[in-house]
Amino acid sequence: MIRNIKGEYLYYDKGAMVVETMGGIGFRIYIADTSPLLLHQEGDLVNIFTYMQVKEDGMSLYGFSQLDSLNLFEQLITVKGVGPRAGLAIMSTGSADEIKYSIINKDASAIARAQGVGKKTAERVILELCDKVDAVPMPDISAPAGVNIPGLDATRREAVMALTTLGYSKAEAEEAIGNVSEEDLEVETYIKKALKYLL
Repeated sequence: MIRNIKGEYLYYDKGAMVVETMGGIGFRIYIADTSPLLLHQEGDLVNIFTYMQVKEDGMSLYGFSQLDSLNLFEQLITVKGVGPRAGLAIMSTGSADEIKYSIINKDASAIARAQGVGKKTAERVILELCDKVDAVPMPDISAPAGVNIPGLDATRREAVMALTTLGYSKAEAEEAIGNVSEEDLEVETYIKKALKYLL
């Protein structure tokens, strides 16, 4: 079972990253649409936690930037009717903590936002996992978009908010953005530099 892959991000291919290891092997790894891994540029060194699906007609890898996200994905696919594709669709609806919060609070509509996941499947996810997922605090909504974060200009504040939607706490995001020494950068550039600090 392949649990972790570290290598050079070569290119993006239809919902997957192609990563080449030091041994010269390229792996195609499916990732969530909202994964922080997508903020990497081609040529970057990436570290991906993986789940390997083995079927009669082939093998597939599903990748995550954090072990916590991988663990949640593996819990999701234990639910009847939720295979790896549906599990990845659910993981694309938000951060691991946001998804856990929806499960714990029995918010089926939030789970059902995932592509290809209906209301009945969402309710089954909640029924089977509400007592199994780790408890999480309520998502931090104390600094919504447009609210000033002390010490950060408007562009940096926007970058902080983007990082929080990827699952980082506001404190982590502020610290990472604050550690970017360059000024007057684009939001996307601040995010990429902050992610290098966080990962």
